[in-house]
Amino acid sequence: MRANRIRTLWAEGKPVFNCWITLPGALAAEMLAHQGWHSLTVDTQHGHSDFAQMAAMFTAISTTDTVPLMRVAWNSPGDVMRALDAGAYGVICPNIDTADDCAKFVGACHYPPAGYRSFGPKRGLLYGGPDYVLHANETILTIVQIETRKGLDNLEAIAAVPGLDMLYIGPSDLGLALGREARQNQTDPVVMEAVDRILAAAKKAGLHAGMHCTSADYALEMVAKGFDFVTVTSDEMMLASGKAERAKMG
Repeated sequence: MRANRIRTLWAEGKPVFNCWITLPGALAAEMLAHQGWHSLTVDTQHGHSDFAQMAAMFTAISTTDTVPLMRVAWNSPGDVMRALDAGAYGVICPNIDTADDCAKFVGACHYPPAGYRSFGPKRGLLYGGPDYVLHANETILTIVQIETRKGLDNLEAIAAVPGLDMLYIGPSDLGLALGREARQNQTDPVVMEAVDRILAAAKKAGLHAGMHCTSADYALEMVAKGFDFVTVTSDEMMLASGKAERAKMG
């Protein structure tokens, strides 16, 4: 089976730099893949891609060794399985509040006996290789977001779920959950205390830890803090940077 470059980088002790995709379009996804990002995440929670567009973007991304990831809209096993069948090499699930929520998600990512994923990896076989089914369970990444008070309350139990690979932090929702401002690149002491707690729980459980950032400088700060997966920017942010160029023209 085609190796998961993210796992290779982690095995070498290196952090992973991810770019977020919220806008549909295979050509744009292919252009991003050729920029050298370790992974690209197609967001179907707050992004604007449907399943067919996501599958086309995965095809475009696979012209490189960039790893195709996706975020589901919710903890829906059917959506998780379809994304994996389409060639996703990892799935991010938002709003995980309990160990049962986490187990439901992880189970949908893994074939029996480790889980209950149904067989039918259409593009998975093309992208991953003919032995996909034999190695998918240890290759695919299972990633959950901790971003609610209930999730924080059940943090250690969630981190202990077998088959889970990473705790990923959405700082805006985490801020809202703690009665603070919803913003990226958090510095609020209350939010950062929770961030530190999530990071520590991941390390204690032998998991990887991811942070959603919107600048290279902040992402590097999070790597220095101990995160080994950081989202650095997004397609929307890179488009928005054109506003500054336009302003220079008067």
